[in-house]
Amino acid sequence: MILKDAALCSVFAVALPLGQMLFKWGAVYDARLSGPFLLRVMQNLPLIGAFAWYGLTALLWFYVLTRVPLSTAYAFSLVGSCLVPLAGWLVFKEQASWSMGAGYILMVAGLFLIVRPA
Repeated sequence: MILKDAALCSVFAVALPLGQMLFKWGAVYDARLSGPFLLRVMQNLPLIGAFAWYGLTALLWFYVLTRVPLSTAYAFSLVGSCLVPLAGWLVFKEQASWSMGAGYILMVAGLFLIVRPA
Protein backbone atom coordinates (compact mmCIF):
# COMPACT_ATOMS: atom_id res chain seq x y z
CA MET A 1 0.00 0.00 0.00
CA ILE A 2 1.41 3.35 -1.00
CA LEU A 3 1.61 6.20 1.49
CA LYS A 4 -1.12 8.28 -0.20
CA ASP A 5 -3.60 5.40 -0.02
CA ALA A 6 -2.74 4.71 3.62
CA ALA A 7 -3.23 8.42 4.37
CA LEU A 8 -6.62 8.47 2.61
CA CYS A 9 -7.74 5.39 4.54
CA SER A 10 -6.51 6.95 7.78
CA VAL A 11 -8.39 10.19 7.12
CA PHE A 12 -11.54 8.16 6.51
CA ALA A 13 -10.93 6.18 9.71
CA VAL A 14 -10.74 9.41 11.73
CA ALA A 15 -13.74 10.92 9.93
CA LEU A 16 -16.01 8.12 11.15
CA PRO A 17 -15.64 8.84 14.87
CA LEU A 18 -16.10 12.55 14.23
CA GLY A 19 -19.46 11.76 12.65
CA GLN A 20 -20.42 9.58 15.60
CA MET A 21 -19.53 12.41 17.96
CA LEU A 22 -21.82 14.72 16.01
CA PHE A 23 -24.64 12.18 16.30
CA LYS A 24 -24.08 11.97 20.06
CA TRP A 25 -24.09 15.76 20.35
CA GLY A 26 -27.32 15.72 18.38
CA ALA A 27 -28.81 13.25 20.85
CA VAL A 28 -27.72 15.41 23.81
CA TYR A 29 -29.03 18.55 22.08
CA ASP A 30 -32.37 16.84 21.39
CA ALA A 31 -33.10 16.87 25.13
CA ARG A 32 -33.23 20.69 24.96
CA LEU A 33 -35.80 20.69 22.17
CA SER A 34 -39.54 20.19 22.39
CA GLY A 35 -42.24 19.28 19.94
CA PRO A 36 -42.82 16.48 17.48
CA PHE A 37 -39.90 14.29 16.41
CA LEU A 38 -39.56 15.68 12.85
CA LEU A 39 -39.63 19.26 14.11
CA ARG A 40 -36.87 18.45 16.63
CA VAL A 41 -34.80 16.83 13.86
CA MET A 42 -35.13 19.94 11.67
CA GLN A 43 -34.05 22.18 14.57
CA ASN A 44 -31.15 19.98 15.69
CA LEU A 45 -28.02 21.58 14.21
CA PRO A 46 -25.56 18.94 15.50
CA LEU A 47 -27.71 16.23 13.93
CA ILE A 48 -27.92 18.10 10.63
CA GLY A 49 -24.14 18.51 10.79
CA ALA A 50 -23.78 14.75 11.36
CA PHE A 51 -25.87 14.00 8.25
CA ALA A 52 -23.80 16.45 6.19
CA TRP A 53 -20.57 14.98 7.57
CA TYR A 54 -21.65 11.47 6.64
CA GLY A 55 -22.47 12.66 3.13
CA LEU A 56 -18.92 13.98 2.77
CA THR A 57 -17.38 10.86 4.27
CA ALA A 58 -19.42 8.71 1.87
CA LEU A 59 -17.82 10.59 -1.01
CA LEU A 60 -14.39 10.08 0.55
CA TRP A 61 -15.15 6.37 1.02
CA PHE A 62 -16.10 6.08 -2.65
CA TYR A 63 -12.82 7.72 -3.64
CA VAL A 64 -10.84 5.45 -1.33
CA LEU A 65 -12.49 2.40 -2.91
CA THR A 66 -11.41 3.54 -6.37
CA ARG A 67 -7.82 3.20 -5.16
CA VAL A 68 -7.73 0.51 -2.45
CA PRO A 69 -9.23 -2.98 -2.25
CA LEU A 70 -12.34 -3.12 -0.07
CA SER A 71 -10.83 -5.75 2.23
CA THR A 72 -7.91 -3.46 3.03
CA ALA A 73 -9.86 -0.20 3.23
CA TYR A 74 -12.48 -1.72 5.51
CA ALA A 75 -9.81 -2.73 8.01
CA PHE A 76 -9.03 0.98 8.41
CA SER A 77 -12.69 1.78 9.04
CA LEU A 78 -12.74 -0.83 11.81
CA VAL A 79 -9.81 0.91 13.47
CA GLY A 80 -11.75 4.16 13.14
CA SER A 81 -14.54 2.45 15.06
CA CYS A 82 -12.05 1.83 17.86
CA LEU A 83 -11.72 5.58 18.28
CA VAL A 84 -15.44 6.04 18.99
CA PRO A 85 -15.41 4.60 22.54
CA LEU A 86 -12.22 6.52 23.30
CA ALA A 87 -13.86 9.76 22.16
CA GLY A 88 -17.02 8.89 24.12
CA TRP A 89 -14.92 8.38 27.23
CA LEU A 90 -12.90 11.59 26.74
CA VAL A 91 -15.68 13.94 25.64
CA PHE A 92 -18.88 12.52 27.14
CA LYS A 93 -17.35 10.82 30.21
CA GLU A 94 -18.84 7.46 29.18
CA GLN A 95 -17.71 4.25 30.84
CA ALA A 96 -14.74 2.32 29.44
CA SER A 97 -13.21 -0.96 30.56
CA TRP A 98 -9.85 -2.65 30.29
CA SER A 99 -11.36 -5.55 28.34
CA MET A 100 -12.82 -3.12 25.82
CA GLY A 101 -9.41 -1.50 25.45
CA ALA A 102 -7.73 -4.88 25.00
CA GLY A 103 -10.22 -5.78 22.27
CA TYR A 104 -9.52 -2.57 20.39
CA ILE A 105 -5.77 -3.13 20.68
CA LEU A 106 -6.32 -6.52 19.02
CA MET A 107 -8.24 -4.80 16.22
CA VAL A 108 -5.38 -2.34 15.62
CA ALA A 109 -2.92 -5.25 15.61
CA GLY A 110 -5.11 -6.91 13.00
CA LEU A 111 -4.90 -3.82 10.81
CA PHE A 112 -1.11 -4.01 10.88
CA LEU A 113 -1.28 -7.66 9.85
CA ILE A 114 -3.58 -6.80 6.93
CA VAL A 115 -1.60 -3.88 5.50
CA ARG A 116 1.91 -5.20 6.05
CA PRO A 117 3.85 -6.04 2.90
CA ALA A 118 3.52 -9.67 1.85
